[in-house]
Amino acid sequence: MPKDTTAKTATLYRMVMTDHMCPYGLKSKDLLERQCFQVDDRHLTSRDEVDAFKAKHDVKTTPQTFIGEERIGGFDDLSAHLGKVTKSKDATTYKPVIALFTVALLMAIAVTWVALGTVFTGRTVEWFISISMVLLGLQKLQDVERFATMFLNYDLLAQRWVRYGYVYPFVETGAGLLMIAGVLTWLSAPAALFVASIGAISVFKAVYIDKREIKCACAGGDSKVPLGFVSLTENLMMIGMAIWMLSKL
Repeated sequence: MPKDTTAKTATLYRMVMTDHMCPYGLKSKDLLERQCFQVDDRHLTSRDEVDAFKAKHDVKTTPQTFIGEERIGGFDDLSAHLGKVTKSKDATTYKPVIALFTVALLMAIAVTWVALGTVFTGRTVEWFISISMVLLGLQKLQDVERFATMFLNYDLLAQRWVRYGYVYPFVETGAGLLMIAGVLTWLSAPAALFVASIGAISVFKAVYIDKREIKCACAGGDSKVPLGFVSLTENLMMIGMAIWMLSKL
């Protein structure tokens, strides 16, 4: 339970220098103000002031918040004190893929409006899937090395041919771009079908047969998205799109 904060006054010491303004100091100030505290905002404007403050209060970091005579600590300590639980940086989350697919859908609708003068058609679904492929590929291309390393945890082809992990992001992105444009389908559709089929089999084996709990590399090498239904759906969408595009040839 959060502690009693009826005093509603707090003193905040944070770094505000010419070449650096501590972001956690600003976050602490914002959190306190949103909790209706009157904040005595005290700036540490030089390295000497910071070092002297740390030595006086025997702390290693700033910002530091005091409520009454009690030192609360830094931003994480303040959040906990006020009952604002912050998630661990390593906690699993679906937020990245939810945001990505939402943006992909909105982009598909926007393209449909510009190209066809309407909001939704069968072409919108094609654009949604192909735009999703490009956005997912972009996430991987930000750090191909980290993606390839994470990919090795479960992809069956990558485990046999390590370089495949470095090729995959380019295939996914390239196939998506060609599908958006509707050109070179004879190339983009088989490529997407190949990588997605291997991906679907790999995910199904890792999650539903081997019962492994690992992170998915679908949203890049630092992804916190758990390997599972979403990862499988991504690959099935690509398979469906590839088959549909081939059927139109």
